[in-house]
Amino acid sequence: MFRVSNRSLQPIRNRINQQCRSKSSSPLEGDAGNLATHVHHKMTTILSIVTPIYFLSPDSITTGIVDKSVGLLLAFNVSAHSWIGLNYVVTDYVPKVSKGLVGPARAVTAGIGAVTLLGLGKVALNDKGGLKGVVLGLWKKKEE
Repeated sequence: MFRVSNRSLQPIRNRINQQCRSKSSSPLEGDAGNLATHVHHKMTTILSIVTPIYFLSPDSITTGIVDKSVGLLLAFNVSAHSWIGLNYVVTDYVPKVSKGLVGPARAVTAGIGAVTLLGLGKVALNDKGGLKGVVLGLWKKKEE
């Protein structure tokens, strides 16, 4: 059986830690470091819990300020979650095409995240039901 001891992995860990410290971190790197990973996982948890509760709760509970605040919370989480996730995609796949495209690809993912936040935020703040009204409106029959 093949075994790898912690002692034999220590030089590799040291090299990885040095490389991580020596790289200059850009604000566009949404996937850089343990903090981004933890934030990404926390956002996944928030989305998986809050979203069904919000959409399945009766309209009498989620009207007014509750609807707008939960809608903004979801808009922020969805846009930040997609931005960090797309940065993981950029880190994994774009350098295989060209290392020079990593920076522009990160700028594009930041732009996608910003447009998503602005769009979902605008929908969340509208007076016609917010995010819940828009999503539920997809399955309602048109009134003639």
